[in-house]
Amino acid sequence: MQIDTPIIVLVGPTAIGKTALSFQLADRFDCEIISMDSMQVYRYMDIGTAKPTKEERKQFPHHLVDIVDPDEQYNAARFVDDCLSVIGQISAKGKIPLVTGGTGLYLSSLLNGLFDIVQVSDEVRGRLKQRFCRPGAPDPYEELCRIDPMSAVRIHKNDRQRILRGLEIYYSTGIPWSDYLKKQQKRESSASFSRLFAVYLNCPRDILYKRIDRRTDSMLAQGFVEEVEGLRNMGYRPELTSMQSIGYRHVNQLLDGNWDREMMKSLLARDTRRYAKRQMTWFRRIDRLRTYGRDDQDKIISDIYNYFQ
Repeated sequence: MQIDTPIIVLVGPTAIGKTALSFQLADRFDCEIISMDSMQVYRYMDIGTAKPTKEERKQFPHHLVDIVDPDEQYNAARFVDDCLSVIGQISAKGKIPLVTGGTGLYLSSLLNGLFDIVQVSDEVRGRLKQRFCRPGAPDPYEELCRIDPMSAVRIHKNDRQRILRGLEIYYSTGIPWSDYLKKQQKRESSASFSRLFAVYLNCPRDILYKRIDRRTDSMLAQGFVEEVEGLRNMGYRPELTSMQSIGYRHVNQLLDGNWDREMMKSLLARDTRRYAKRQMTWFRRIDRLRTYGRDDQDKIISDIYNYFQ
């Protein structure tokens, strides 16, 4: 699929300031925003995902926010389909799509195609490990039989490493490992973008870590614990994929009595810093990104303007 309309991409690690800059870009270039965040898709999960407020979304139209319930699966394959559809809708209005977020797997899938991707995020790997590698855990082979029966046929039921690999690939991309093996030689992109300007925001790590610490304090002050309590009261179980993500997993540990509040806060900040580091590793692999400092707003706007002229 060849896409020749202008598109802006804005990515960077968590807490670096993507949201504020996205509003500036949306205002300057008449954009509608497409969220590229694997957690902001979930309804009712607002504080822990740093979701733009309803007022901000009213001022700057957003897409792919609040589109699934917390007990639904959402993955890279679904994101690519949804994103391409929304890009077409926004471009048809004569506006510029602005794709922004911090999920590197989603960006790689969009630009390079799902079947070029072998890497699995540490977050997905951690969720599966927590789900299947504990006493009394369900049998991962039964799960593989359900989601990827062709791989289950070729993998022995006792080959735990390959079973978990099959689950990792599926829950990262939404594509069964067997389909990946059939198609990986094609190396086809899902789309080709001829007028895409992609910004990667960066800053010194010590500054980013201080911003993460401040965000952690802010989320807790806004009522993050109460948000997770509300989700549990709605029937969303702590073992759900969405509830095992960074932040929600930590608050669930607090609510289950495993950690006190200070431990939860400390581990949440630490694990968010580690997640930011993994994000930066992802984005360094993507060669279409142009790197800017988080305070380079004027240069970014100028460079985008000149590029589309």
